[in-house]
Amino acid sequence: VRLVESGGGLVQAGGSLRLSCAASGFTFGSYDMGWYRRGPGKQRELVARVTRSDAAEYADSVKGRFTISRDNAKNTVYLQMNSLKVEDTDVYYCKKASGVLAWGQGTQVTVSS
Repeated sequence: VRLVESGGGLVQAGGSLRLSCAASGFTFGSYDMGWYRRGPGKQRELVARVTRSDAAEYADSVKGRFTISRDNAKNTVYLQMNSLKVEDTDVYYCKKASGVLAWGQGTQVTVSS
């Protein structure tokens, strides 16, 4: 299993970024996928998750601003982040969220004021 995130970077508050996670090594369309971030504690916190049937769930802090989507033909899951806030600054991780779990290496998102 390999998960490779991209799309992080530096953006001003109010701006947008789109993260991508390219997956390989498993039947992508058969598994739930998610985006997490490091958060203040030791455990990574859920940002958004999409099931294999395309149902999405979001952390309360990002509802209405972030959108998770998947393209099974491209084995890729996306996180569109709009109206970014300084408090969204973090390392964002892609996760294979069902079956045997797996994580990407993370991508840094920095939102400046």
